[in-house]
Amino acid sequence: MTAGLRELKKQQTRQAISDAATRLFLERGFEKVSLTEIAAAAQVAKMTVSNYFPRKEDLAFDYHETLTASLARAVALRPVAESALAALRRECLAAIERHDPVIGFSGPGFARMIAGSPTLTARLRELHDQCEDALAQVLSADTATAPGDLTPRAAAALLAAAYRTLFRQIMELTLAGKDDQEITAIVTGSGRQVFALLEPSLADYAVRKPPS
Repeated sequence: MTAGLRELKKQQTRQAISDAATRLFLERGFEKVSLTEIAAAAQVAKMTVSNYFPRKEDLAFDYHETLTASLARAVALRPVAESALAALRRECLAAIERHDPVIGFSGPGFARMIAGSPTLTARLRELHDQCEDALAQVLSADTATAPGDLTPRAAAALLAAAYRTLFRQIMELTLAGKDDQEITAIVTGSGRQVFALLEPSLADYAVRKPPS
């Protein structure tokens, strides 16, 4: 088997495990489903499930790596003359428009599953903390901040709070029975409002400079 085929097989196996887990979680709730049952549903060994997903919570948040890197990536890839604030506002509004799970779009069943599970709620907070940490690291490196200067950490906390606020509103609107189009209309306005609140302090922070 070639390297390409092996990689495709791994991706297919990972997706099959994720799909089986999601189906069982939605049917019965996260806490009531075991790894053994997930393995049986995906027709793989229990060890295979653990190899692909070391934490059971990440079977529910199978996009966790994308989530934790999302804000840092948006800032790292911003164009010249754009601030960190402008980059994140642009990316968050685009994520809302495309109904991206990274900003909180998940569907009512998935939203109920998270809200009903203390384990998943705690894991989501942890993922958002990791997202903030990654953003702080990018801001620190990009602005050549001196050791001990808390500016990147403070800026990351404020910017990540805006993102968390929008994520939470999307989840709440989903649980309230709003459809994606209604949620988009509401949260787009919220996004503009939330980022406008940060303009006075962060509009000129971490503006990308042209290469020297």
